[in-house]
Amino acid sequence: MKLTTWNVNGIRSAMDKGFRDYVKSGDADVICLQETKAAAEQVDLAWLSGYQAFWNSAVKKGYSGTLVLTRQPVLSHSLGLGIADHDNEGRVINVEYPDFHLVNVYTPNSQAELVRLPYRLTWDAAFRAHVKNLEKTKPVLVCGDLNCAHKEIDIANPKTNRKSPGFSDAERASFDNYINEGIIDVFREFDKSPGRYTWWTMRTGGAAREKNIGWRLDYWLSSQAFVPRVKSCTIRTDIYGSDHCPVELSL
Repeated sequence: MKLTTWNVNGIRSAMDKGFRDYVKSGDADVICLQETKAAAEQVDLAWLSGYQAFWNSAVKKGYSGTLVLTRQPVLSHSLGLGIADHDNEGRVINVEYPDFHLVNVYTPNSQAELVRLPYRLTWDAAFRAHVKNLEKTKPVLVCGDLNCAHKEIDIANPKTNRKSPGFSDAERASFDNYINEGIIDVFREFDKSPGRYTWWTMRTGGAAREKNIGWRLDYWLSSQAFVPRVKSCTIRTDIYGSDHCPVELSL
């Protein structure tokens, strides 16, 4: 079974920049997207056959949003965390398969000057509780843009970004709680090398990506018991179409 996660930074704009070609050639059983910035009726997926689509769009048009495309039968699905304060931005889709729960997430950004950091930390705690609650019934796979470079190895310039959103001490400590509660960063089970990034700023055009000055913000997380089922976890830096690249998981 092949699964992939990708922050497409606007599915409509990504469609003809590599998204369509990647999906057609990638042969993934499950495709999890973040920052879709669209509602289902705004996107033509007629070219994509064999997949069931689960959308979670933000109340605010053109903002945030997630999408799961699956050609594997599901037992059930739900949207959000079930908490009104956290469920207006289309950030979570839960899909239940026979052997595991899959959670597609687009974690809130702390924003410039960390103005949204208090909300972000509240979100993190609520989301972890959600994952641990699902784990009571079967193992959980979490994927998506978690908006945090966890360790210094996960960012090109750690010293100059200590107070940047996504690499603040508070966010990194919050991410530690996943690990402390037995949730595994799957990619690091396979690859412990530096320079392995999934996002590059577009403020310098394509220079940051060309020079690989990036951040690892996109993850597969797994219940510890489910890790032996994972065959590989691969960052696809060769795929363009967004300021992020896909991360693929094989079971």
